[in-house]
Amino acid sequence: MANVWKGEPFGLYRPEFEHSACGVGVVANVRGVKSNEIVRNGLAVLTNLAHRGAAGSDPETGDGAGMLLQMPHDFLSREMAKQGIDLPEPGSYAAGIVFLPQDSAEREACEAIVVRAIEQEGQRFLGWRDVPVDPSVIGYVARECQPVIRQLFISKGPGSDSAAFERKLFVIRKVAEREVLDTGLLSGDEFYVCSLSSKLVVYKGLLMGTQLGGFYKDLADPLVASSFALVHSRFSTNTLGSWKLAHPYRYIVHNGEINTLRGNINWMVARQNAMASPEFGEDLDKLFPIIWPGQSDTACIDNAYELMLHTGRPLHHTMMALIPEATGPKVQMSQDKRDFYDYHACLVEPWDGPALIAFTDGDRVGAVLDRNGLRPFRYLVTTDDKLVMASEVGVLDVPPEQVLFKERIHPGRMFLMDPERGGIVDDATIKSELSARQPYGEWLRDNLVHLDALPDPEPGSNGRHEPDEESLVDLQQAFGYTQEDLRILLEPMAVNGAEPTGSMGNDAALAVLSDRPQLLFTYFKQLFAQVSNPPLDAIREELVTSVSINLGAQLNLFEETPLHARQLRLSSPVLTERDLDKIKAVDRPGIKAATLSLLFPADEEPGAMDRAMDALRRSASEAIEAGCTILILSDRGVGPHHAAIPSLLATAGVHHHLIREGERTKVGIVVESAEPREIAHLALLIGYGAGAVCPYLTLETLEHMCLQGFFPDGMDAAEAVYNYIKATNKGLLKVISKMGISTIHSYHGAQIFEAVGLSQRLVDEYFTWTASRIGGIDTDAIEADVLARHAQAFPKVAIDAALDLDPGGFYYWRRDGEYHMWNPDTIAKLQYASRTNDARTYREFAELANGYERRLCTLRGLLDFKTLAEPIPIDEVEPAVEIVKRFATGAISLGSISREAHESLAIAMNRIGARSNSGEGGEDYRRYTPDSNGDRRHSAIKQVASGRFGVTTNYLVNASDLQIKMAQGAKPGEGGQLPGHKVDEYIGWIRHSTPGVELISPPPHHDIYSIEDLAQLIHDLKNANPSARIHVKLVAEVGVGTIAAGVSKAHGDVVLISGDTGG
Repeated sequence: MANVWKGEPFGLYRPEFEHSACGVGVVANVRGVKSNEIVRNGLAVLTNLAHRGAAGSDPETGDGAGMLLQMPHDFLSREMAKQGIDLPEPGSYAAGIVFLPQDSAEREACEAIVVRAIEQEGQRFLGWRDVPVDPSVIGYVARECQPVIRQLFISKGPGSDSAAFERKLFVIRKVAEREVLDTGLLSGDEFYVCSLSSKLVVYKGLLMGTQLGGFYKDLADPLVASSFALVHSRFSTNTLGSWKLAHPYRYIVHNGEINTLRGNINWMVARQNAMASPEFGEDLDKLFPIIWPGQSDTACIDNAYELMLHTGRPLHHTMMALIPEATGPKVQMSQDKRDFYDYHACLVEPWDGPALIAFTDGDRVGAVLDRNGLRPFRYLVTTDDKLVMASEVGVLDVPPEQVLFKERIHPGRMFLMDPERGGIVDDATIKSELSARQPYGEWLRDNLVHLDALPDPEPGSNGRHEPDEESLVDLQQAFGYTQEDLRILLEPMAVNGAEPTGSMGNDAALAVLSDRPQLLFTYFKQLFAQVSNPPLDAIREELVTSVSINLGAQLNLFEETPLHARQLRLSSPVLTERDLDKIKAVDRPGIKAATLSLLFPADEEPGAMDRAMDALRRSASEAIEAGCTILILSDRGVGPHHAAIPSLLATAGVHHHLIREGERTKVGIVVESAEPREIAHLALLIGYGAGAVCPYLTLETLEHMCLQGFFPDGMDAAEAVYNYIKATNKGLLKVISKMGISTIHSYHGAQIFEAVGLSQRLVDEYFTWTASRIGGIDTDAIEADVLARHAQAFPKVAIDAALDLDPGGFYYWRRDGEYHMWNPDTIAKLQYASRTNDARTYREFAELANGYERRLCTLRGLLDFKTLAEPIPIDEVEPAVEIVKRFATGAISLGSISREAHESLAIAMNRIGARSNSGEGGEDYRRYTPDSNGDRRHSAIKQVASGRFGVTTNYLVNASDLQIKMAQGAKPGEGGQLPGHKVDEYIGWIRHSTPGVELISPPPHHDIYSIEDLAQLIHDLKNANPSARIHVKLVAEVGVGTIAAGVSKAHGDVVLISGDTGG
């Protein structure tokens, strides 16, 4: 079979980096009256949402479409009667749509497994039915990988009510899925249960929205009736076909992305050991893993929703817990509702990201929008009790006089259609009722402890001594501090309360290629959102963000008791030493801390760090057994004879050890470390499981810098520390917003990073499930780097040297610092060659830039050209004059470089037939007229960025290429930034802005929140300039290939992938 995607990695492809954005629709009768008209209307909505779906190279094979309906009893009774099977009354039997292998032997094996699971669970198997389909209406790719589609029927066992029967069906499906997987028969698409319920049925496949009704012949039968229909049309960035990834899933349809998915899965795995359910009893273990590996984000949240639904929570309660609205101090809401969300934050982290989800329990239908409202959902109700909801208006022709009212779902709001209550229940009523379900406020007041409310410990009780200058410098050297850290990072943060900004990209060596000792933090690259799950605008959308987090044990997810609220609430994950002393001293019921040392002997044989790490993990488990609910991982005590395990290695190692042992939800983790000082360090620690971090050496360094006069007069150490923490909080919000995440609670444990230069063994053990492509160092090399820094700080032979730190050299070139590709040698030779037109000097520059030194900086520098044994005849080689026509300059805006430089680049590229790029700053319309000597000063490529600076119709039509900048390599997940002092009268005029005002492009395009929105902009630009090629600029990261595939489906002509060295 061609183009069959089996959910497995191959090459550099990984299924976990799939993305999709889609069209969602709901048609229902608000009184719960079943009819075939609802089904026909659902198909019409799906047809009208076809533009929100997509197809690949086969234009007749869609990315997926489907429909979720109530069980059509009359229809199924008639069909099964043809086989001599009389179905019981509605509710007393279940039906399931199953995708089965094409191979007959494997199909029979799967069917036997399903039947065996039914009988083992005390239910009665009734029979199979072949679902009639018409493959001629679908594309050849879909036909080649089409599974055999059959429907099975199960009769309810004795003594079961409706809810117990549904739970038993859940168990049957899980048991069958596990056994099929364990037998090794097959994987991925070839066995998949679309639905198995006494209430619901799902018809879906690798189809276009227009094909569903023609493919599934059942849907054309007038006896197929339902009171609602949930439909979905998928736009995937996956280039290969998958029947099972089509929506709907068993209970939900979804448009958007769950950006915190890796962390949500980790935490659900971690909770399994604490789960107990009277409803499931001993059957609960049969449901694990709750979230099946290798699924899409929608399938994962469907798994979580399904589990919580079957353990007693109503459908709307479940969604309120999983996708809460913004609850920050600036958000106005009732205290009862705030208490509800605060309480549930003690149970489960938000599933965060741009999301519109429509969901059902078989009787009622609901919908919820994420806190940012980044996926539209509108609805109307007609005079004949029909509800129409969809991603946009106009999906069903409704005469205006029949519209009773229409509305949209607002950010964070919820919608519920409950026929038993007479129709639609509004958001305020839903949440008011659920907030009064338990005395959540009272439980919080009695049990939730706020760190700010704890008393200060007795002076001197911590046993610490303030370090003198010599010991402070020793510690700074042991943990790799440099003068750059103090001057370039810490000083601006302490003075301004914001992280410093720089320009352009990174030309320093990758950590794994550097010849200098590196912190473990530097081996990780942050992932970021682009196109289908866009970054947030942390400035304009600050209202929905939060840095608060809880520490402590998380109890059984399926219960609600006062004890669930016994946690410690922090207003920020960055702690002062005073905050940490409070945590160490707290001893309240259910909240008790233990400190575990990260030290290891510095003078033992190699492997001491590994042995210390093993001991640390054992100590963590022993502390939990002793009743501790907060573990403090501390590297205090580094000295001549002791070094410290890197804080990131310790944090991730303990975090994943406890997940594997089923103990992770019994404790919170706090890191007390001298190592972290940058915002990226803090983000990594939080992303790999730390609930809070006390960067004590950084805080002590700030106090010392204050004494040394680093800061303005009148600024004391307390203000410097306050500003530093303020800057880290703002910086953390910027970091999480790059991935489209709103809260630190969601980011906690989410592992949204890629490892570059770490061995797979190290990643698997310590940073489990982290993407890593190239292999690299193991713990022995990490230990060697730690000991190299330790030896510099505490030399075995005393030396008479000035107390000073290494100058650094990462941000700026330094003679003995980190190697940079742009250094005095390369720059001098390039400048000389340009000014004198000296070819020999240019060749010397090229040799330096492309030579051995560069190979120590980048992965591409490690690649070699393959040479042929026999050279190609020169007349078969494209001439250089033609090759250069495909060259283009980087996108550098007018304002970031001078007018003269900008125009000179354009003239030069136009002379050789190549293209210059305007950047995002607009262009003077007078450059569109050729000069008297024939030179053309206009840029062939015009950029359209999120700020839309200088974008006019005249600008768009005077281009051969239009480039949509979705991200930039220098700072992915952020927008461009031009300081106010660079915005003079001319630049302000070009950009249609005000001179002297700083210009910051938003991280996302505020009109592009999905792949379909990008397709719309591409369509609009092609209408503005039909002859222009449309580029979409992305940034290199793991999984960028799937995004590029989506851009192709959105009809982009060129995909530009920018690296980290600029752009």
